Amino acid sequence: MNTLILEIKQKIIGALNLEDLKPEDIDENAPLFGDNEGGLELDSIDALELIIILDKDYGIKLKDAKEARPIFYSIATLAKYISENRK
Repeated sequence: MNTLILEIKQKIIGALNLEDLKPEDIDENAPLFGDNEGGLELDSIDALELIIILDKDYGIKLKDAKEARPIFYSIATLAKYISENRK
């Protein structure tokens, strides 16, 4: 799971142009969205990028935004979902 978490962090950094961050700077348990200390403070446009990563890199298609909310809570919840659902 640690390898997957690192991989997700690297993909997020690349896809969202967060070059000022390193994977170790990102707390995998911190909320990804909203104004939270330690989180990435992502927005709805960033959520679309995450959906694209899931589809393109892991073969996972999300049906609607309501389904994505708990999955995208943190890197850890995203990694758990990917490990259970990747194609």
